[in-house]
Amino acid sequence: MESISHRELRNQSAEVLRRIQAGESLIVTNRGRATAVISPAGRAPIDDFADQGQVRRARRELAELRTIQRRRSERTSAEIVADSRGHW
Repeated sequence: MESISHRELRNQSAEVLRRIQAGESLIVTNRGRATAVISPAGRAPIDDFADQGQVRRARRELAELRTIQRRRSERTSAEIVADSRGHW
């Protein structure tokens, strides 16, 4: 794996990013000591979970949930919980 100095990273960031996007991994050094490794981003874990059927992707945007009208109940949450616990 090739190394680049933090100065090279700063001064040639566009070129470094092109190399990373092409699949190359680089060690970044600071004063001659390795401080970081830059590698191409992998797939997001949520993509793997979706492919395995462990999660489902959202069908709507989160902002759409704000348009849902909430219903008012005559009973409080505490009353509903107390009632459900009494009927085991």
